[in-house]
Amino acid sequence: MSLKHWLWLHRWSSLVCTLFLLLLCLTGLPLVFQEEIEHALQPAIDQSPGAEPLPLERLVALGQARAPGLVLRYLIWDHRVPGRIKLNFDQALDTPRGNSRIFTLDAYSGAQLPDDNALLEFILDLHTDLLAGLPGSLLLGFMGLLLAVSLVSGCVVYAPFMRRLGFAEMHRHRNARIRWLGWHNLLGIVSLVWLLVVGLTGVLNTLAIPLFQHWQSDQLAQLVAPYRGQPRVADPVPPGVALRVAAQALPGSQPEFLAMPGTFFSSPQHYAVFMRGRTPLTSEILQPVLVEARSGKLSAVAEPRWYIVALELSRPLHFGNYGGLPLKLIWAAFDIVAIVVLGSGVYLWLARHGGKRGLRGVGNLPPRLP
Repeated sequence: MSLKHWLWLHRWSSLVCTLFLLLLCLTGLPLVFQEEIEHALQPAIDQSPGAEPLPLERLVALGQARAPGLVLRYLIWDHRVPGRIKLNFDQALDTPRGNSRIFTLDAYSGAQLPDDNALLEFILDLHTDLLAGLPGSLLLGFMGLLLAVSLVSGCVVYAPFMRRLGFAEMHRHRNARIRWLGWHNLLGIVSLVWLLVVGLTGVLNTLAIPLFQHWQSDQLAQLVAPYRGQPRVADPVPPGVALRVAAQALPGSQPEFLAMPGTFFSSPQHYAVFMRGRTPLTSEILQPVLVEARSGKLSAVAEPRWYIVALELSRPLHFGNYGGLPLKLIWAAFDIVAIVVLGSGVYLWLARHGGKRGLRGVGNLPPRLP
């Protein structure tokens, strides 16, 4: 491809995705610090030395009393705020996502805790799927691919001209548009790798629902094949039994969530308990344990598929959640740089089409930038 074609590809791939990416950068900034914000807003859990959480059956009964007529679907352990457990109820076990009622309880006292911050939840939903469910999520994934195209094409277009300048050398005596072009190129180079990492991990995150649907028809279907055709267990053993069996099967692990029999992540004959490790790396990888709902016996311990591992490892990397607060601060700084890069790109295009002298093609770029 000629430089002219690369320039066309860079310009239009950037223009199509810029407004979406600006929205993602703006909403992503508070989400980088979501854990710290929730710690500050949520009441502290009183965990006296030697204190033990209430039995799971007791917590389920407390939650069920607050949700008469609804059925329990999931139990979720909140590791961002230890000591919190969430109970997900709905009209039916297989109800689509988004219609459930969630109660958050203190695992030690059973007291109901405040819900997650509504503003943070709104920002997360906007960042994840534009409040449009799977179609919105897939649209954002496509925008992430366009971002990768714009970054690669931008390197091809501007690398020959930037080689003639020292690093961070700017055109102080040019007009405003040329100065902004310099800032756009400089900050784009500085944030290039970060933008690629965040963009591509974001693309992978947008595929979460299709990937778990594939896992359901792939690995889960293989594990429960001997039970195919059997009716759903009407009177399963208590969920606490399934949790204890899973903990014995994977000693040293801790539960992430438990799916009741008949839900999306389980089968009609099984509990599915998803366990996580305790190291920074293994804590991000969920390993499913299937427990027979009728007998409470261990059915299978499954090694997670590679695509699920890739998805789970990409989530904390997307928000800089691997290295504690220092890495989050670096992520936030790059996020602000990305906002400037995107905003300056919009300005450069508007300035060019507003009648100001601009780049009409590669031939209009100066052969030597003093």
